[in-house]
Amino acid sequence: MSLTEQHKKLERNITLLAVATLVTVAIGGLVEIAPLFWIDNTIEEVEGVRPYSPLEQAGRDIYIREGCYSCHSQMIRPFRDEVERYGHYSLAAESMYDHPFQWGSKRTGPDLARVGGRYSDEWHIQHLTNPQSVVPESIMPKYGFLAERDLKIADAKAMLHALQLVGVPYTDRDLEQAEADLYAQADPNVDAGDLTQRYPKAQVRDFDGDPDRVTEMDALIAYLQMLGTLVDFEAGAPLEELAQEKGR
Repeated sequence: MSLTEQHKKLERNITLLAVATLVTVAIGGLVEIAPLFWIDNTIEEVEGVRPYSPLEQAGRDIYIREGCYSCHSQMIRPFRDEVERYGHYSLAAESMYDHPFQWGSKRTGPDLARVGGRYSDEWHIQHLTNPQSVVPESIMPKYGFLAERDLKIADAKAMLHALQLVGVPYTDRDLEQAEADLYAQADPNVDAGDLTQRYPKAQVRDFDGDPDRVTEMDALIAYLQMLGTLVDFEAGAPLEELAQEKGR
């Protein structure tokens, strides 16, 4: 029986075709899944990436609570137009401590993966208070009320412990100092202790322009100002890597 005849027989026999399809899918799935049982991590770690400080994590929770992720992605794709506009394409390791991660495809507003340090705290305050005053065509709602709300976290230690349980490498020291770290990072009148040693590149200052209070605005701006700042990328590296990839 020729190969063509065998193929016709397979196509015309529903039971045989179903069995053959099941076997093929099972083999393909096994080849993809089996290697994962022999490796500890599918994400290549990158120097500089660290867990969020308590204040940054609180700001991230506010970011999610207010639905900011609905309009802003945090994923720069490895395309020339993207890296020229936003910076180095996003690495999986940069989101390895995100639960949930903020990657996505929808962008009503610009991508925020590298927004940290791009604008001043004052710009962020103005933008959150009245977006149209800095971007006239913006359809973003106003979030000025965040500056009026004192930051209140029921249990900062429990917040970090919950993340520790799902794999975020917070230390016992981090958990013990969680409450103090939460407020010290945004209060210039308080000694931050070893916070910057445990959280390298953490920015310690008043973020919302009111040094007498620690507000939800402080937390959100602290989070925005650290996005994309933990990993150092060489100037021009993204375009060179893209060129090399195209040449392979």
